[in-house]
Formats: sequence, C-alpha cells, structure tokens
Amino acid sequence: MASDWHIAQINIATALYPHDDARMSQFFEQLDDINALADNSPGFAWRLQSETGNATDIQVGDNPLLIVNMSVWTSIDALFDFAYKSAHRTVIADRKQWFKRPDVAYQALWWLPAGYEPSIEEGMQKLLLLQESGPCPDAFSFKKRFPPPA
Repeated sequence: MASDWHIAQINIATALYPHDDARMSQFFEQLDDINALADNSPGFAWRLQSETGNATDIQVGDNPLLIVNMSVWTSIDALFDFAYKSAHRTVIADRKQWFKRPDVAYQALWWLPAGYEPSIEEGMQKLLLLQESGPCPDAFSFKKRFPPPA
C-alpha cells in the first residue's frame, strides 16, 4: 500500500565559491524561507538539518564546497510539486549563479518505510547507485520513476 511508503530525495551541489563569499549570500539568505515553505508544504515529512535548522553547514566528505540536501515526503507528487511548482522553483532556476554544473546525477529518489529518516550515508549510497547503474527501483529520478514496493 502506497501510504506505507514515503519517498526520500537527496541532492548535492558543489558551490562555485566558499559559503562566506558575498557571491553566495543571495542563496543563503533565502534558505530560511525555502525551508519554511518545505516544512509547511502538503506531504512534507522530514528534512535533513543541523542545530541551525539548515543542512548547508553539514559537511559531507572532504570538499567544503559540497552542499547536501535530503528530505522525505509522503508522495512523489508532493515532492515534485514543492520542487518545481512552488517558490522553490526560483532557486532551481537561479542555481547556475551559485553552483557548478554537475556532470553526473546529482539527485536520487528512493522509497522507504513511512516514518523512517534516512542517514546521509544512505543517501550518498543511493546517489552513487544511480550514478553507476542508472535508474532502478532502489535509486531513481523524476524522469524515470518506480512505484513503491508492493
């Protein structure tokens, strides 16, 4: 049953400049509003965040310019609507001014049991699986979706 499953997403981006560089300020200044929008969006279940309420100060790996974002939603449609049909779409449209163009998959989606909060390590493994093997039931994209497990 679909309600027994939620959809998780991870996306990564490599900043063009250090986080404290003035050229990144517009991105960071809008984070609180975008996070509040997510938190109050239909279907939102969870998002990765530090004590400050953002995920941008969580360092993953050795690259201080790498930013990771993870969230869980009750449906893939709710996630899609937030990402591409809300004010969040402006952040996506403007990303070239803050982030390097990725040469591999930078976002992965996967199903998980409702109520489960994935770890960063799990998310990075899903992203690596998608990069190495392409879309599959364990790691996929909006363009090539898979249904929740039966």
